[in-house]
Amino acid sequence: MIRWGIIGCGDVTEVKSGPALQKAEGSRLTAVMRRNAALAEDYAKRHGVPRWYGQAEELIADPEVDAVYVATPPSSHKEYALAAARAGKPVYVEKPMAMNAAECTAMLEACREAGVPLYVAFYRRGLPRFRQVKQWLDEGAIGDLRFVRTVHMAKPLAQTGEEVWRVNPAVSGGGLFLDLGSHTLDLLDYLLGPIRDASGRASNMGSPYAAEDTVSGEYVFESGVHGTGIWCFNGYADVEYNEIVGSKGSIRFSTFEEKPVVLRTADNEQRVSLAHPPHVQEPLIQTVVDELLGRGTALSTGESAIRTSRVAEIMTRAYYAGER
Repeated sequence: MIRWGIIGCGDVTEVKSGPALQKAEGSRLTAVMRRNAALAEDYAKRHGVPRWYGQAEELIADPEVDAVYVATPPSSHKEYALAAARAGKPVYVEKPMAMNAAECTAMLEACREAGVPLYVAFYRRGLPRFRQVKQWLDEGAIGDLRFVRTVHMAKPLAQTGEEVWRVNPAVSGGGLFLDLGSHTLDLLDYLLGPIRDASGRASNMGSPYAAEDTVSGEYVFESGVHGTGIWCFNGYADVEYNEIVGSKGSIRFSTFEEKPVVLRTADNEQRVSLAHPPHVQEPLIQTVVDELLGRGTALSTGESAIRTSRVAEIMTRAYYAGER
């Protein structure tokens, strides 16, 4: 049994991940922490968690906590991951992995030195719809792969509520491209393999916050497959899709919407609808628990996640260097 402690039991842990830590086979949630101890207590009582804390150090030191899930904004991922590593405890950290690639490297090195594994919550790798896409690719359903394209347009973010931190680079490390676009980049890494070369440009095209709101990029995977993407979070509508094209057909799917995944060839079209599980992180968490228990391999690790951080950083580097 892997006994988990959560640092930062906020909204993302209410449905997506917290219950998944309780429901995965061989897993149990034993402690939670939030800087507001009263909110930590409330969470614990509502979710049936035995203990709660107001200090991360107390949770990490708890002998009943075997592994630590860091569910805070990116600005504190490195701090808490390093503290857990020093305590000899495996770490599962929210995405994006950290504020930048340098922090990701420090986290990986600390965990390697401590001899503990580091996992990252790029949970789409475990969802049935994307496992179907990977199965089609592995079977050669669309022949030799040629290119992939991504289009992600969304209406402007409302400048009210708790979500504003996501477009504050001092807390999030970037804008919605890092927060949301990283999911797609990691998913492409899972489906097509690592990206070898990347370039891009980022701009703020009218949003009232410091982060970029539009990013375009092009990349080449180690396999030779070409890729292009455009992310605009200051558009007139919500449009989002990915299309992988091969010598015999194409596969189209959404990273975020539960639309059917579509396989097209010259003479056939196959549409498959696969709903998300109630707690979307559960399939990934199960692979993490299985690896910790020595009975499987985790789908998302620090080693895979740092690749996404590096690509995203390359695509936005000029913007944050002031070359706007």
